[in-house]
Amino acid sequence: MTISSKNTLMRYGCAASVAALALSGALAMPAVAQEVINDNGLDVIIVTAQKRAENIQDVPISISTMKGDALDDILAGGDDILALSARIPSLNIESSNGRVAPRFYIRGLGNTDFDLAASQPVSVIMDDVVMENVALKSFPLFDIEQVEVLRGPQGTLFGRNTTAGIVKFDSVRPSDEFEIDASASWGRYNTQRFTGAMGGGLIENKLAMRVSGLYAHRSNWVDNGFTGVNNAIGGYDDIAGRLQLLFTPTENFSALIIAQAREIEGNTATLFRANIFDTGSNSLNGNFVRDTVFFDEGNNNFQTYDNAGLTLKMEYETEAVTFTSITSLQTTDGSSIGDIDGGFGAVFLPVSGPGFIPFPSVTEGSIKEHNQFTQEFRIASNGSGPAKWQMGAYYFNMDLALGTNPFFVPETVLKQSNNSWAIFGQGSVDVTEAFTVTAGVRYTEDNKRLGSIATLFPIPDVEIDGSKISWDVSGNIAASDNLNVYAKAARGFRAPSIQGRDVAFFGLPSTAKSEVIDSIETGFKSELVDNTLRLNADIYSYRIKNMQLTAIGGAGNFNQLINAKKGIGYGFESDLEWAAAENVLITAGFAYNKTKFKDPNLAVPTCGSGLCTPLDPLDANGNALVNGNPFPQAPKFTGNFTLRYAKPAGPEGEVYMFTDWSIQGKTNFFLYQSEEFKTSGNFEGGLRFGYAKHDGSLDASVYVRNITNETNVIGGIDFNNLTGFTKDPRVFGITLTVHR
Repeated sequence: MTISSKNTLMRYGCAASVAALALSGALAMPAVAQEVINDNGLDVIIVTAQKRAENIQDVPISISTMKGDALDDILAGGDDILALSARIPSLNIESSNGRVAPRFYIRGLGNTDFDLAASQPVSVIMDDVVMENVALKSFPLFDIEQVEVLRGPQGTLFGRNTTAGIVKFDSVRPSDEFEIDASASWGRYNTQRFTGAMGGGLIENKLAMRVSGLYAHRSNWVDNGFTGVNNAIGGYDDIAGRLQLLFTPTENFSALIIAQAREIEGNTATLFRANIFDTGSNSLNGNFVRDTVFFDEGNNNFQTYDNAGLTLKMEYETEAVTFTSITSLQTTDGSSIGDIDGGFGAVFLPVSGPGFIPFPSVTEGSIKEHNQFTQEFRIASNGSGPAKWQMGAYYFNMDLALGTNPFFVPETVLKQSNNSWAIFGQGSVDVTEAFTVTAGVRYTEDNKRLGSIATLFPIPDVEIDGSKISWDVSGNIAASDNLNVYAKAARGFRAPSIQGRDVAFFGLPSTAKSEVIDSIETGFKSELVDNTLRLNADIYSYRIKNMQLTAIGGAGNFNQLINAKKGIGYGFESDLEWAAAENVLITAGFAYNKTKFKDPNLAVPTCGSGLCTPLDPLDANGNALVNGNPFPQAPKFTGNFTLRYAKPAGPEGEVYMFTDWSIQGKTNFFLYQSEEFKTSGNFEGGLRFGYAKHDGSLDASVYVRNITNETNVIGGIDFNNLTGFTKDPRVFGITLTVHR
């Protein structure tokens, strides 16, 4: 493999190195699988959900977290960011673009648009920087300190496009203490994952460094039954590195520089599989063969992407306030090609299959050029008085060129730009010793433009603007030393969107105006049984006006933006963490999400192949009336469970068993409902046995991911035939981790 990103790594100065448990009727898994237990019970979880370091129990927001070691357990078998799906309450993640361009959903709210410029209502924040483009969101996870999932609108502090919530990743920070971390795993299909980190003080109390890296590999393991080539598809090489320098010349000032880069290459674009459902059923049929596909096009679904980024975070602290500046530049480029009909030939050709293939379909999508620049200035109060406040300003700029090469026509290249700015503020007041009120407001202006670089026919430039006010207000009551009760109301919005993909299919760009969400939630956060059991739960309800949707598929393979008049959602979530004994730690999770369109005139095309079985009433044009349908990719419930049991093994270590399970309820793939394009209850489990030293210096284990070898379908394509795609099969292997 040619590692073209080496120049990128050097350019940015970055060096790479090598089910649910029931209690009182409804509990939930918090996703903190291996948190250390101190003498007094569970450790305190510190989050930055309000851009301050706070105890999670004191923050009036529905939050779940996952520690980095628990994340490493899940990723050992070669999974990417999609592995977080359903392992945190109300979180779903899927992709039709392999290991690139994941789509996130929280509380049922997300965006199924597969276009590489699509906006999402879930914002992904990595090291304080928003990753707006879908390719940036797929940056591999390694050397992670903690994951935070914030549910519900987060528009005051984090801005537009957070109507559903935020998934926030924080890397391990540099420190003066010298340390080395390394982990190596090997498993089925020659699945390899190597991570390493080294850091420490370069100048005592003045300059610290941390360099970390990842190498992930899988060999091709899927045969191409059409060409007769064995082990032709499914392999990848994923290389990433991160360099951090923390400069602290005085006690009051710090500057953190983060440079990172990534390259992925391989035959790893999504494995589309033709006609794996029979008409009238969502059960897999004989056309599905786990390790075989039948592609006559698509270069075995080849994919390659590069990412690079540079961030500077500066803080200056006085006795009264802290000034913060975060400046970041992120870039990405690459392409994926896929045989999206999932088979070979066509009915009008001498051969075709598996099943009915009305016409061949292969498409290549690419990001030709991308630059994202963000700047945030913030000033926040210090001290322990009854009042806290922060205010700031934010600027966002993105320019990119997108290529689409469908069928056998010349490539279409469109240019898009997005400029946005905002001012915001938030304040908290301790009204009494036990009662705190928090309120915030943000004003945002957003502009998007779309034009053409290369098209088959001229198209007009499109420009849209939007400006909105986001706000939130919450109250938190410390009912006792171990119980907080809170309520929160919030308004957020997703900026207007432009969709230009249909230009490549002889169509015109489409637009959608801003969506606005109003949300309320109330919940409690408790620590019980001498701080050995942490139980948090909430109920919520939201209503969306002018909900942005993407009508995908139909006979014309459309990808059109539309607005639904309204959408509603409600449900509940809970998190449990229980140190059941000195050597037993249990976490569990459950979320129920009910979503529904409220628009009697909303009509969308059904499957273009005519093979599916629509369940919705049809209008005079044969389109489905989807009023009352659930949102697409909105599981009705998600549940999680983990258990870690350890037994002493000599004076220095222990042997342990760790198992994790997740389940996802009924999920509809598209805006319309059909018998075929839905899931009825995906689930997946993992198991790990190992030996670990008490001081964390050594951990050796064997693992199994997808232990029951489930064939979990996560999506479909409806315009050509009954195409679907699934998650990975069972993977098992060994892992060794050392820390010095």
